[in-house]
Amino acid sequence: MSIAVAQCALQQELQQLYSSHHGWLYGWLRKKLGCPHHAADLAQDTFVRIVASRDALLGVRAPRAFLTTTAKRLMLDRARRQLIEQAYLAELAATADANAGFPSPEEILIALQALEQIGAALRGVSAKARQAFMLHYLDGQTHAAVAVQLGVSTKMVQKYLVQALLRCHQALAGEGA
Repeated sequence: MSIAVAQCALQQELQQLYSSHHGWLYGWLRKKLGCPHHAADLAQDTFVRIVASRDALLGVRAPRAFLTTTAKRLMLDRARRQLIEQAYLAELAATADANAGFPSPEEILIALQALEQIGAALRGVSAKARQAFMLHYLDGQTHAAVAVQLGVSTKMVQKYLVQALLRCHQALAGEGA
């Protein structure tokens, strides 16, 4: 079977899955979430996740169970993200009382989005490069201090930082495209 034929078959299978089960998934999510807008978003995200994962439909015999499992995982991801955001906002509110010039809601949102973008970009580098980036740019440690902590040379720390910064730049450039 050629690649083009296999891709065509996969596309048809995805179209069939979507047309047969999108309405059901939306209804199920609407009952679970109690909000038609969140249900629509999550249904869309579920199908996007399935399309993005290669070979996701191979051997699927129970499409609704597959969709439900995918949607539940996305709901967990969303809930975790909301918990982190709420904890961050609560911490900002607590420190706002102590600081007269605390950031506006818009500045907080921008900071949260920036942190999310950086986190997503750093998932594309090695653990040591990620750790070097955080130690240097977030904790303010020198290259030498980071090198000692990671057990590598300062030259290697510089390479890690370049890798991380390039990945951040690529992620930012990819959004602008």
